[in-house]
Amino acid sequence: MKLNFETIIISISFITSFFAVFLSNGIIIGVPAIAQDFAMNNVIQNWVPTIFFLVVAVFTVPAGQISGKFGVKKSLLSGIMVFLIGSIGACLSFSTESFLLFRMMQGAGVAFLNVSAMAMVVHAVAPKNRGKALGFTVTGVYLATSLSPVICGFLVHNLGWRSMFYFVIPFLVLCIILMITKIPQEWKTYKNDKIDKTGSVLYGIGILFFIYGFTSLITTFGKILTVAGLVLLLIFGWYELKQKSPVFNMNLFKNKKFTSSNIAALCSYLAIMVVTTILNYHFQYVRGWDAQMSGMILIITPIIMAIMAPNSGRLSDKIHPQKLAALGIGIAAVALGILSFLNGSTPLYIVVLAMILQGVGMGLFSSPNMNAIMSSVPPKDAPTASASQATMRTIGQTMSLGLLTLIFAWVMGNLELAPQYALMIVQASQIICIICTIACILAVFASLVGIKSSDKFNTDR
Repeated sequence: MKLNFETIIISISFITSFFAVFLSNGIIIGVPAIAQDFAMNNVIQNWVPTIFFLVVAVFTVPAGQISGKFGVKKSLLSGIMVFLIGSIGACLSFSTESFLLFRMMQGAGVAFLNVSAMAMVVHAVAPKNRGKALGFTVTGVYLATSLSPVICGFLVHNLGWRSMFYFVIPFLVLCIILMITKIPQEWKTYKNDKIDKTGSVLYGIGILFFIYGFTSLITTFGKILTVAGLVLLLIFGWYELKQKSPVFNMNLFKNKKFTSSNIAALCSYLAIMVVTTILNYHFQYVRGWDAQMSGMILIITPIIMAIMAPNSGRLSDKIHPQKLAALGIGIAAVALGILSFLNGSTPLYIVVLAMILQGVGMGLFSSPNMNAIMSSVPPKDAPTASASQATMRTIGQTMSLGLLTLIFAWVMGNLELAPQYALMIVQASQIICIICTIACILAVFASLVGIKSSDKFNTDR
């Protein structure tokens, strides 16, 4: 069977989005084995996942301008190759330093991969099919979220931690072959622009300070870094408004549909990222389940999201995407509202109901909201819009994890997570779920603002 051009584009976007998340999530399963192999202490061990996200955050916005200037296809191909080299290098690592270096390479590759894959979908797929195509991309993210712990757990247990990285190599090679042989087009939207080096540096240092500071907000140093990061990001925004060829076109935020959808994305990732951890704590420390049983239940939500995402994306090609997004995040708010009352006596069917509602809600929200972001800007600004939504995801997820650390430290102090402290775990979890419910409600209002806006969606290539 001969695949058509759009199908190849969507397939590449699906595979790259899947494996970008696969290693960022699945690496958690392999961290203990990696730490043992390289004799890492607990501080260095925590850098295995953290350094990846920091590098992704730093490179995401510059990747938008670079891919627009030198070509979306070329940028995606380069991102996949860097990701591939980083994966091969991780397999062959011989020390902590070499392993972390290759993790940084993977992060840089994924930053370009995330931005360019989304931009390529917008350029290559007809507007009438854009929501469906973006929905399949989101499906790749959700499938990786649900399957990576299972697959990586099997690989690490039976073949060792290096097998996680070997596993991704053939799929990345397949994408490279498809890119070279099946996609002759190149999309350059900023080819006459100069690279904004100063803006890139301001953004990179600002987002690095902010994200790293927020993850350690309970310390004085963390607070100082967070404030310094915010100040630098404000300076970055002011500087960009004065540039002829900015690394990020701040004028896009004059479009209320673009701005409201980005705010909704930020709020949603802040609200949802932490829920899996909260439920995992509930199952293992409050209910006393083992990790295997907890994992079997936790797979419910991402599977539902993976089923919903392409269908809601397809639906957003016919119905105002922000209407679907508002409905979806509203359902997620109900789910989090239910979890705000979660305690040791909560019936399991109530917990499962909340998880189902969360899956339906986020599955209904994510693809339409992404479609709204990508469709609210001219085609030439697709790389910038893609960088924007990727940045919102990274910041939202980081703030969510920072919120988890902050609230648990406030409630429990330095106590270890253990069944004997179940009441405090419940108390901290309830506070977090209340805050996350409020974040979902804010996302609903943001989507409603976008619906009422007079700004139009772009329906041209």
